Amino acid sequence: MDQNQIGWAKFLHTAPAVVSSLRALSKAVADSDLEKSLLELTRVRASQLNGCAFCLALHVDLARTAGISQQALDLLATWREAGVFTEREKAALAWTEALTFIGQQHIADDLYREVSAHFSVPEFAFLTASIAHINAWNRIAGGLRFAPGPVS
Repeated sequence: MDQNQIGWAKFLHTAPAVVSSLRALSKAVADSDLEKSLLELTRVRASQLNGCAFCLALHVDLARTAGISQQALDLLATWREAGVFTEREKAALAWTEALTFIGQQHIADDLYREVSAHFSVPEFAFLTASIAHINAWNRIAGGLRFAPGPVS
């Protein structure tokens, strides 16, 4: 690793308040009523879209722990055609893609209505916060070139 490269350990030491804040957001989402497996699906998908190897490695492992099948993980990039995801999971994945690409394309009212039909108001809020959270981590870890590996 380049001496000037900021990896996970150096980031943790350099910006502990940022890590603490992001961990607080993670805890708030974890304490919500959303299924852990659904949250991990969205985290893996956003990490795929953002090309964040660090987050992808971490969340694929957590997805398995949350009970997501290897088949679902293998087919996640093609979730629309895969035939293995529930309507609720597909709505969450569509919302993940829309929020991840919000700077490139406006979120259509139809998508908002479709996704909100699958989630209560609090669930929709926490799902949105969770997607924003993983996108923040993707930009930090990807931008600072964190190498995949253990996180403490």
